[in-house]
Amino acid sequence: MNTSLNESPHRRYNILTGEWILVSPHRTKRPWQGKTEDKKHSEKESYDPACYLCPGNTRTSGEKNPDYKEPYTFINDFSSLLPDTPDIEKNEGLLKAESEKGICKVVCFSPYHSLTLPLMEVEDITKVIQTWKKEYLELGSKDFINYVQIFENKGAIMGCSNPHPHGQIWSQSSVPTEILKKSGKLLEYWKENKRSLLGDYLEQELEAGERILDENDHFVALVPYWAVWPFEAMIVPKRHIQHIGQLTSEEEKAYAEILKKLTIKYDNLFETSFPYSSGIHQMPTDGKEYPEWHFHMSFYPPLLRSASVKKFMVGYEMFAGPQRDITAEQAAKRLNELSAVHYLK
Repeated sequence: MNTSLNESPHRRYNILTGEWILVSPHRTKRPWQGKTEDKKHSEKESYDPACYLCPGNTRTSGEKNPDYKEPYTFINDFSSLLPDTPDIEKNEGLLKAESEKGICKVVCFSPYHSLTLPLMEVEDITKVIQTWKKEYLELGSKDFINYVQIFENKGAIMGCSNPHPHGQIWSQSSVPTEILKKSGKLLEYWKENKRSLLGDYLEQELEAGERILDENDHFVALVPYWAVWPFEAMIVPKRHIQHIGQLTSEEEKAYAEILKKLTIKYDNLFETSFPYSSGIHQMPTDGKEYPEWHFHMSFYPPLLRSASVKKFMVGYEMFAGPQRDITAEQAAKRLNELSAVHYLK
């Protein structure tokens, strides 16, 4: 069956959203005459006097960064959400709008200007995870914050406006659409089986083995069966926990280890600082119980054929639904063939 799936058009079901993804593996044989770009090698530097995220530098807001040595967070100078937004509501027939309050923060992973996650030591990545954990708990405890979204846009082609390795945290008063979709499917499975949907999925993936990228005592990295992006991946804790704040110190280190290994494989794939958007999905912070939630982290990288050829969501994807040209199994095989040592070393 898998042989035919790797050769023929088919659809795959996303158990977390209830949506279908079109897979067209035969399209990888078509000749490419589309957009290409020169492969760029950026010089590695530990400090950039013009960078508004480097230690000691002044940001555009006029605020000066401290001489930080570990992960550093601050409220985004150009926040998409504000805590003091006035209450607004519009409900005029089919025209509806309402105000949205929130707090947006920036997380600098390291004081070093060019030190991305795959190049960091496990100990230092663990400190990033501890920072995410602290921010999730602190922001989520505020009365007007009902969801905390932790994410990273890595690389200029993913819209990252500054090359200094950093991520963001947007916390807000409403629960976002993607979370509502996942909450619905997770709860549906929980009510019927009294077990975690992702926990049972993980068991099936570990038994199959063909989409597993890495595993340790506490976490699994895999290419999800329903992946949309060419080399999409997901990190899932083996223990059924609802949010990052529940991680033990041992799990924090295991999370850092598997995060480093996955991002090294990404960089080694095309020998470039691999761009992606990554994000953590976890239970809302609205004070309700969510036994069905199973915290996880997803990576959506756009590169398909080389360090410069990207997958764009256009045409069919924009007007009909997600589509990919290589199967999850083919992507996992490519990633598993790569060295665990970063290509720069």
